[in-house]
Amino acid sequence: VQLQAYGGGLVQAGGSLRLSCTASGRTFDSAVMGWFRQAPGKEREFVAHINWIGGSTYYADCVKGRFTISRDYAKNTVYLQMNSLTPEDTAVYYCASSPYRRPSPSPNQYDYWGQGTQVTVSS
Repeated sequence: VQLQAYGGGLVQAGGSLRLSCTASGRTFDSAVMGWFRQAPGKEREFVAHINWIGGSTYYADCVKGRFTISRDYAKNTVYLQMNSLTPEDTAVYYCASSPYRRPSPSPNQYDYWGQGTQVTVSS
């Protein structure tokens, strides 16, 4: 599975961004798509995930109510709509694919990763 993430950028606090991630290749190996982020000096942390089949979602507490993950099954694309952004959301955001239907929110549950896209929120 190859993943291409895009849509990052610079935004002021309180603003919004939408990230996209398109999957290609052996997409049938992917059961769940997730978004993670990594700020400088910090570990990679889970943000949200969505099941390709059924569309069930799961969010980290720190983004619940502000971020929305969705997917377009026909386009093999997953989106992360991020609203009410704060400087604490600044990080490189990665999309990832998991073969598990109910992966735990840990990077080791995901076997394919996109290249990452930078999100910077200014105060």
